[in-house]
Amino acid sequence: MAGSSHGHTPAAWTGVIIAFIGFCVAGVFMVAANPLGFWAGMGVVLLGGVVGLAMKAAGLGMPKESAELTAARARAGQAQTS
Repeated sequence: MAGSSHGHTPAAWTGVIIAFIGFCVAGVFMVAANPLGFWAGMGVVLLGGVVGLAMKAAGLGMPKESAELTAARARAGQAQTS
């Protein structure tokens, strides 16, 4: 799994960091019994997903794999087991 670079993109990191901040804000306001602050934090969590998707659409996410790359990866995997 380490060789696949799963999630190692600016879009993924930014989306997760924003969502984590929103989760922390929602948690603090949940403990403080403040529903408005809790829902504001949940809005920030959703904002993290939107920002991540927007950044991916702007080209900052993982590029889509071509058929040639998929075939080359399969051949390399078979060569290692032989």
